[in-house]
Amino acid sequence: MTKLPWEALKTYQHLDSSMFKTADIKQFAQPQRLLSNTALAQSIDFDLDWFNSSASDAFFCGKNLDASIQPIAQAYAGHQFGHFTILGDGRAILLSEYKNKNDHIYDIHLKGAGPTIYSRRGDGLATLRSMLKEYVYSEAMHGLGIPTSRSLALFLTGETVQRERVHPGAFLVRMASSHIRIGTFQFARLQSNEVLKQLANYSIKRHYPDLLDTDNPYLGLLEKVIDQQASLIAQWMSVGFIHGVMNTDNSSISGETIDYGPCAFLDEYDLHTVFSSIDQSGRYAYGNQANIIQWNLCRLAESLLPLINPDSEDQAVEQATAALKNFSTIFEQKRNQLFCKKIGIDVVDEKSLQLVNDLLTLMQSEKLDFTHTFQQLSMGLVPHLALLAWQSHWEKHLNYLNHNKEEALVVMRSNNPVVIARNHVLEEIYNKVESTGDLSKLHDAIDTLRQPYNQSNLGHHLSLPRPTGTKPTVTYCGT
Repeated sequence: MTKLPWEALKTYQHLDSSMFKTADIKQFAQPQRLLSNTALAQSIDFDLDWFNSSASDAFFCGKNLDASIQPIAQAYAGHQFGHFTILGDGRAILLSEYKNKNDHIYDIHLKGAGPTIYSRRGDGLATLRSMLKEYVYSEAMHGLGIPTSRSLALFLTGETVQRERVHPGAFLVRMASSHIRIGTFQFARLQSNEVLKQLANYSIKRHYPDLLDTDNPYLGLLEKVIDQQASLIAQWMSVGFIHGVMNTDNSSISGETIDYGPCAFLDEYDLHTVFSSIDQSGRYAYGNQANIIQWNLCRLAESLLPLINPDSEDQAVEQATAALKNFSTIFEQKRNQLFCKKIGIDVVDEKSLQLVNDLLTLMQSEKLDFTHTFQQLSMGLVPHLALLAWQSHWEKHLNYLNHNKEEALVVMRSNNPVVIARNHVLEEIYNKVESTGDLSKLHDAIDTLRQPYNQSNLGHHLSLPRPTGTKPTVTYCGT
């Protein structure tokens, strides 16, 4: 049996059995670890000798598991592009839970490790390319300081996967504070109020224990998730990130970024930008993300109504509606703070916001690269003649605020990444890994993205705009 140097937890399995089903990890003939995230393993207090051993390989591959470990697939529902459906982990498996020395519990989650009862017609497998993308993007988001699930290891399966073509197969070992989604609550609400209450109590204890002694912990839960998601989307917007598929089943109650599929970072600034091949209507466009998460939060509120006020649905609706109305205020406040810092100003006033909006308008009309433009301005440069007048107004406002220009530029450099995960660069790297097995450029990209604000990365491929005349990279879910 596989021996673990820590106690394997399975707290989620204390919930009603309707919320999950046992799952079998596919036994691949020749799995091989391709990537190891030692920095993550160390940060969560994993035993590194074990993590770098064949024993951890066996564990992650589901070989000879101890009887105390029972992998499961979690059930949930979801509004996918606005249409409600019953879902569940179709190609993801919760292998175990791990508690570090600070008593923080993490899910150890496998993605692409075989079909589950929720796979429907899917094969439960994943391509190397899609798993590389999630690994790279989650490390990039962590480097930017944005809450996210993270990838602990990536394995080649030794098999192929059929999608639009034949791909090498792979599975990912990822970590998150949990994988409880808005869609999880939608599913629980369909079961019974008792199952819903059980899930809510579990979620509060795991994520927001300060609510346990409050008068209405379920309304408090809604308010916490609203706050976390408003902050998360504001952070996405500030770095030009587009999730691409913000269904309710891809929205975590912990406020972490989860389920990297057709995601991308902006090239040219445009609120209507969509990279995803499946988002034909622009529902999940860059500029619509705040509206969509607010819509998703309304679905969470609907699910929680029986708990918020068991005696009066009308009063529950009033309480939930009041909480939801705070979303815009929280989001705008956080978004405004972040964007003002991107132009080196810590005073959020009408003139500062006008400068931000004028700059974004110019960037859109001139089709300027979002990240590169802010990065150039943070060096005191003017990346386009159209911005000369804007810079003059900016300098005048600094003088009005008694802000030192050099200090403002320092603030800008701390809030504008030099590098981002640029899909047109990363696609070439994934091609090289697939065709030659050469990981050198992949490791370089990961190491670089872990330090996005490091000025020494200026001139790196990931710091440069997409070449003029080339089309944006279309992204796919990889399912």
